Amino acid sequence: MPVIPRPAAGGPLRLRDFRLLLAGAAAGQLGAQVTLVALPLVAVLQLNAPAFQVGLLTAAETAAFLLVGLPAGAWVDRMRKLPLMIRADVVRALAMASIPLAAVAGVLTMAQLYVVALVTGVATVFFDVAHQSFLPQLLPKDQLVSGNGALETIRSSAQVAGPGIGGGLVQLLGAALAIVADAAGYVLSALFLWGIKQPEARPERRPDASLRQDIGEGLRFVFGHRLLRVIAVTTGLANLFSAVLMATQSVFLVRVLGLAPGVVGLVLAAAALGGLAGALCAGRLAARLGQARIIWLSALVTGPFALLWPLSGRGAGAALFALGSGVVFFGAVVYNVAQVSFRQALCPPRLLGRMNATLRFLMWGTLPLGALAGGALAEAFGARAALVWCAAGFLAVPLPLLLSPLRRMRELPVTGPAADTDGAPSGSADPAEPASIG
Repeated sequence: MPVIPRPAAGGPLRLRDFRLLLAGAAAGQLGAQVTLVALPLVAVLQLNAPAFQVGLLTAAETAAFLLVGLPAGAWVDRMRKLPLMIRADVVRALAMASIPLAAVAGVLTMAQLYVVALVTGVATVFFDVAHQSFLPQLLPKDQLVSGNGALETIRSSAQVAGPGIGGGLVQLLGAALAIVADAAGYVLSALFLWGIKQPEARPERRPDASLRQDIGEGLRFVFGHRLLRVIAVTTGLANLFSAVLMATQSVFLVRVLGLAPGVVGLVLAAAALGGLAGALCAGRLAARLGQARIIWLSALVTGPFALLWPLSGRGAGAALFALGSGVVFFGAVVYNVAQVSFRQALCPPRLLGRMNATLRFLMWGTLPLGALAGGALAEAFGARAALVWCAAGFLAVPLPLLLSPLRRMRELPVTGPAADTDGAPSGSADPAEPASIG
């Protein structure tokens, strides 16, 4: 039987276990944001990799969402979530620690960076699916928006501090040694998660259930729901062009704008301030404008600021890059808080892992494709031209939302026929059982 979250008067921060979850997220995210700066700079500065190889490295970090994204959800639904997250943190810490060790020994190669990126990517898939599925076990449904907002605040705060720290560590220690901070962050995350005492029953499994059947049930749930379908398409598009940005921004900032590693970190940290502002404002914006309305408004209003990326120049012109990223990230975080909270409230506990993994497969599976495209565009036409294509893509991201029923809604339905496939009743008031698709 699922464990019912205890109500917490005064908000989710009154719960000790949720505070530990936040602390673990802070440690892991801070280390990961340091690596966001340091890992591409290892390739660019230490191994002198061309633009396409840097893009390939970014693709390797996210390829796991295509390789194991769907079965990961079925496996997560069969396991207790907390021990799985702790094991994933340990694997990521060990993989990242191998980079500075190899650098000190003088044997670091691009091949090792690709392997580390793939291993940490697989561990991240399992961690993220389990993490999103574990939160509804800690919090009641009416506190999920607040809980996700707090987690996004932590993530955005790490995005502010991490790149600046990462750039400084790269300048002080070198790119490879700076990655020690990421390994330490994953170790701290595992220790905080280990302190959580929330009871977690082992999920019940039907004796006749197979992995294929479990994956199919998750696919039917997502594809059978009209709003989940449009969220998957929109987020997949946004991630495709975000990956183009991630694959080219280090090359652009270092080789085109001529920025030092420390300044690169500061530019990315300043950009992340927008994400932090979005996390702090998301709950209030959703309450004032409506959770459905804020999903498409956030993408429509902030997307055009991506045009500032290719318009950035040397010196003070680099501020345009930070401004564009800050506004785009503001919209992305507001969007994420609204749509993730909706998904968690909609889905029954037994399907959370498969629902999250199916959506991650669809939405994050575009990341390696975008990274490869970004690296290829930068190699063939230059990093600035790749950013032009990236900015044009962000202008198209809101289109699926504007053509969907979301544009006419204020709040998102989570029960009854309104949440069912194409709005048609299925004969069941349980939103966990949408009509099967073709």
